[in-house]
Amino acid sequence: MGSTKHPGPMKKTLMPAPEHWVSPIPFGLGKVKPKHIRDTMKIIWENRDNLGYAANIITKGVCDGCALGVAGLHDQTLKGPHLCTTRLNLLRLNTMPAIKPEILHADIDELRKYDSTQLRRLGRIPYPLIRRKGERKFSRITWDEALDMIADKMKKLDPKQYAFYLTSRGITNETYYVAGKVARFLGTNNIDNASRICHSPSKTALKRSVGVGASTCNYQDWIGTDVILFWGSVASNASPVSTKYMLEAKKRGTKLIVVNPYKEPAMEKYWIPSNIESALFGTKLADDFYQVNIGGDIAFMYGIMKHWFDMEEKEYGSAINHEFVKEHVNGYEELKAKAQSYSWDKIVESSGISKERIIELAELLAKAKNAVYVWALGLTMHSFATDNISQVANLALLRGHLGRKYNGLMPFRGHSSVQGSGEMGADPFSLPGGDFYGDNIKRIEKLWGFELPKWQGDVVGVTLENILLPEEHERKIKLYYMSGGNFLETMPDPNFVARALSELEIRVHQDIILNTSTLLDAKEAVIVLPAKTRYEQEGGGTSTSTERMVYFSPEIEGNKNKIAEARAEWKIYIDLAKRVKPETAHLVDFKDAQEIRNEIAKANPNYDGIQHLKKAGDVFQWGGAWLCEGGICPTPDGKGNLIPVDIPDLNKQHGDFYITTRRGKQFNSMVFNETDPFNGADRYDVLMNPEDAKELSIQEGESIVVYNQYGVFQGRAKFADIAKGNLGVHFPEGNFLLPKGRYEQYAMIPDYSIAVKVEKADRFTARKDVQYLEKHIEDDELNPPA
Repeated sequence: MGSTKHPGPMKKTLMPAPEHWVSPIPFGLGKVKPKHIRDTMKIIWENRDNLGYAANIITKGVCDGCALGVAGLHDQTLKGPHLCTTRLNLLRLNTMPAIKPEILHADIDELRKYDSTQLRRLGRIPYPLIRRKGERKFSRITWDEALDMIADKMKKLDPKQYAFYLTSRGITNETYYVAGKVARFLGTNNIDNASRICHSPSKTALKRSVGVGASTCNYQDWIGTDVILFWGSVASNASPVSTKYMLEAKKRGTKLIVVNPYKEPAMEKYWIPSNIESALFGTKLADDFYQVNIGGDIAFMYGIMKHWFDMEEKEYGSAINHEFVKEHVNGYEELKAKAQSYSWDKIVESSGISKERIIELAELLAKAKNAVYVWALGLTMHSFATDNISQVANLALLRGHLGRKYNGLMPFRGHSSVQGSGEMGADPFSLPGGDFYGDNIKRIEKLWGFELPKWQGDVVGVTLENILLPEEHERKIKLYYMSGGNFLETMPDPNFVARALSELEIRVHQDIILNTSTLLDAKEAVIVLPAKTRYEQEGGGTSTSTERMVYFSPEIEGNKNKIAEARAEWKIYIDLAKRVKPETAHLVDFKDAQEIRNEIAKANPNYDGIQHLKKAGDVFQWGGAWLCEGGICPTPDGKGNLIPVDIPDLNKQHGDFYITTRRGKQFNSMVFNETDPFNGADRYDVLMNPEDAKELSIQEGESIVVYNQYGVFQGRAKFADIAKGNLGVHFPEGNFLLPKGRYEQYAMIPDYSIAVKVEKADRFTARKDVQYLEKHIEDDELNPPA
């Protein structure tokens, strides 16, 4: 791989740039925008009982929020202190005291009156808990009792009948690694993590297109490139510090183009609180918006290529980087034929963008010597997500925008260290340092000293479906061990998820806080184990950022609200292994976190260097500054692959809308604000185009029903600048409209975009008495993919 090293943080441009200001009025008074200062004051007040510890987390710890990788107050991109409200909002999870016993041990129906936000605010889980079948409340048990009970159950079950899952709440590489190792040691390959429901297609697509499953470039490459193409992402909301990189890029002449069905106000105008100029006058972030139809991205990109090939016919080399393509790329003629086979009518109809507008962007990219392609969930949450992302790679490869400064492909990851989860082997298709396949299995068996189970494990969605298999089925899941996560709020069809989770014999929640899924019943018992946060983990921990920087976050002392019985997550997994297989458990035993890092460096050769990270601020980047440096990809023949993909047939009927789920003021499924500070939308507002509303005689603010054969969502119409025929609903409230059992064919991500119909609420209710959409029930014939 590449050998050029990252140069470290660069200085900011000090000259003000009035051409990017939103308003000449200081602080943008009277405009809809985030209230950073007010929010920060609120957070200080919330943490007032533990302020010293809170301050230490912020100045010494690595952010447990998004995956930009801010360590202390600094990152590797720009000099100066960085702090954002996402990080501040998460702070209380690390500083709060335990839940009061009278609330924790109340009747279960009392606890069920709280939503997840209220449960989070109750405080931390203080000690191991159990609620057996028929019991009305949680009772306290010892660690030994809890782990013995889980171990005894595992000994009775076939390893195909239990599964592990790890979420992305600040979990460290050390924990992902030990969990993956312990799962295989116990004999199961049913282990999955939160990236399955966000960026798994990015990894899958990039591997087949350019041979790597990670961002090929750095945030610094934004600053000074000609064009940044931003797909389906509200980076300003999810990773606010990235707006500083955007501002700096714009000051150096970079054009920022956003492709998204909804013209997200936060991607258009933003007030960056820690930049004086932006805090006063705001910043116009996007230079242009392309409001593509949901599911229309592949067609949109074919439009760009089609015009490039037309340009080539007039003048060779005017759009395609032939030198790069000839030396470094396979499949040129096939892709060219595919792009030319689609008519402009088809491209415009699918993408929703006019031919003239597509040509404008095609010419901008053809002239751009450098470009960085960035995408988030808007491209990954579809049944054709891997194809979406290979299509982005196709654009970059045709132009040679890869493997050098100011160029590259970047999946914009929303969560700290979720990049590391697959690289540590915590998913059914991977092991540390490669795929769960062939020689890599042999290599890991040799290192670990035990045989791995060879059957293919299941992804999280299928695991949930397998809970409802018939009793005697060998893959019926009877015990589910979850480190964090709330499937009721992240997976499609919450009613089905609730039924599945309640059918488990034993359900284990290893977590910091309670959520709504913790309170569901189980056939034998629900066991809750109190976890330490990343800042309490003995010997510190590491996390991997979007740009492959591996950061060390030290153990931080001085927590006034310390949870005496909480344990480091990796230690819990080892303790469990010792109880299930005492005679061979020395094979998965680690005496401290340093020992884990020493082994990670051997297990995943990219991570050679992690063993030297010892103190706050220590960091290294695997793979060097650019992957595929000089155009040489880590594929069998060293070349990138152009992949002809099909324009998906959404089978849109007259009157159909497509929905996209958006997050607003939240992190994962943790809601921090009932209203979005940018557009004033609340959780039940349905964003729709005013022209669509007019055709249905719907007034703004009117009650409407969005429905399909899977479910019904009742909300209010909120007019927004969104492409016609598309709707935006908040996640997780809108998950009732999403079907279970529909997966992307390569990466097995659930399908989060679906066709729906819209009606005025009173009309829907009147009609419902007469006719209704038949809801199909497939429980009798559930046959999940083998």
